[in-house]
Amino acid sequence: MNKVVQSAADAIRRAGIRDGATIMAGGFGLCGIPENCIAALRDAGVKGLTIISNNCGVDDFGLGLLLKTRQIKKMVSSYVGENAEFERQFLAGELEVDLVPQGTLAERIRAAGAGIPAFYTPTAVGTLMAEGKETREFNGRAYLMEHALHADFAIVKAYIGDHSGNLVYRKTARNFNPMMAQAGKITIAEVEKLVPTGEIDPDHVHTPGVYVQYILEGKDYEKRIEQRTTRPKP
Repeated sequence: MNKVVQSAADAIRRAGIRDGATIMAGGFGLCGIPENCIAALRDAGVKGLTIISNNCGVDDFGLGLLLKTRQIKKMVSSYVGENAEFERQFLAGELEVDLVPQGTLAERIRAAGAGIPAFYTPTAVGTLMAEGKETREFNGRAYLMEHALHADFAIVKAYIGDHSGNLVYRKTARNFNPMMAQAGKITIAEVEKLVPTGEIDPDHVHTPGVYVQYILEGKDYEKRIEQRTTRPKP
C-alpha cells in the first residue's frame, strides 16, 4: 500500500486535522522534530490545539512557531525551560500546561500504543502530582496509577522511510518518535530519505508501516542545536 503524499500540507489536509485536535509531536529538544509538519500546521491556521511533546521548542523554531501564532491551547510536556514565550503565556493564563515527569510521559505514550490502559509507577508519590490519583502498595512501596496518553494525530520525523510507511530513525532522533507513531490514531511521518518498499532491511525497521497512515519526504531541514556547548580551544 502506497502511503506517500507530496507535502506536509497535503498530509495534514488528508488526515483531517481540525481546530481542537490533540496532536503528539516527536522530538527531544530540537532533535528529531517534524519540522515540515509543524510549519504546515502553522500555515493551515488550525487552532485550539492540545500538543503532547517532551518540550515546546524555542521561541522562533519548532513548536515555538505554533505558540507564537497562538494556535496551541494546551501543552502536555516534561520540559519547558527554553521558551520565553511559553513562560509568558503560561504566567498570563493564556496557555494550559500539564507537566508530566519525563519517564512517566514516555511510558504513558508507550502504553497507549501497546493497548495498555494504565500502569503503576513510584514517580511523584508523595508530591502535588499525586493528588487525585490512585495509589497502591507493591512489595512495601507506594505506586501511583497513571493512565495511557492517547492522541488524535501524531506527527513524527524519521531518517529513512519507504512507501509502505516503514521507518528507520537515526541516533538521538530515535527519542519520542517511535512510541508516538504507535500512539496516534492517525500518524504522519516525514523522512529525510524516501525509498521504494522493499529497500529497507526488515531487521532494521524501527516503526512498522502498519502504524503510519501518511508519509512524505521532507525538505529544508535546519536541525538547529538548542544549546551549543564546546570546549575552549587550547
